[in-house]
Amino acid sequence: MAGMACGVLDIAAALVVYGSMGLKPMRLLQGIAAGVLGPKSFQGGVATAVLGVALHFVIAFGAAAVYFAASRGMRVLVEQAALFGPLYGIAVYFFMNRIVVPLSGATKFPFSVKMMLIGVVIHIFCVGLPIALGIKRFAN
Repeated sequence: MAGMACGVLDIAAALVVYGSMGLKPMRLLQGIAAGVLGPKSFQGGVATAVLGVALHFVIAFGAAAVYFAASRGMRVLVEQAALFGPLYGIAVYFFMNRIVVPLSGATKFPFSVKMMLIGVVIHIFCVGLPIALGIKRFAN
């Protein structure tokens, strides 16, 4: 449940934020697929957009699995989910943007403080918090 909530909230936030900047949903989803396919993902139509959705949810479930595993040894992650969830969201943001994306085939964009702040806020409320609260609710 935590991975599903994270995946749905995060992709919804991305579609709203990037959509407000003029990015079409298909292009956004193909951009996720570019992580494994590189620039040719933008020529794949609906198939690569669907792959992007699938990869997005693999990442969301992976992030939830890491928090779940850590919470088995550090019960404070469950007991103080409202504190550690947002911190985890920030950690996931920086892990994705400083390690995963640079190692992937995704398009690299120049650093922007504005986009970093937007991304961190999204990861606090749409990644870390739903994962931590979902694990607190369902994994006791």
